[in-house]
Amino acid sequence: MASVPSDLIWEIVKKNNSFLVKEFGNSTAMVQFSKEKNNLYNVNSFKHSGLANKKTVSIQPGGKDLSIVLATTKTKKQNQPANLYHRSIMKKEFSRMAKAVVNQVADNYYRPDLKNVALARLSAVRRSLQVAKSGVKKRNRQAAKIRGRK
Repeated sequence: MASVPSDLIWEIVKKNNSFLVKEFGNSTAMVQFSKEKNNLYNVNSFKHSGLANKKTVSIQPGGKDLSIVLATTKTKKQNQPANLYHRSIMKKEFSRMAKAVVNQVADNYYRPDLKNVALARLSAVRRSLQVAKSGVKKRNRQAAKIRGRK
């Protein structure tokens, strides 16, 4: 089967696809978002598109525990949906997860342009998985400073 260029796929799907969300901003300017799977910023652009690019990165919450799944697409398995993704489950502290993301995305020459975007997504997913501390908050025991009038 012949390979279809990414630019042609993008020209076909950029204005009309099932993942596109069009919203009006502050004025009459329209903002376009995308709900597709491998789009780190959820922005409708060629750089972040999971439909048009053969090399994509996805960072999602893992499941019940505090794990995060880093998935990259295999370029030679485009016709096999079951084998398309290479998934890595990360459960370590944040600095080690960030180093793993940088190694997988940028240092292996996979998609170095998505390094900062992937780290931002990792940070947001990790923050969303954090459980808020419960209990009584401690009050400040220092005397309050009162400013006198002159």
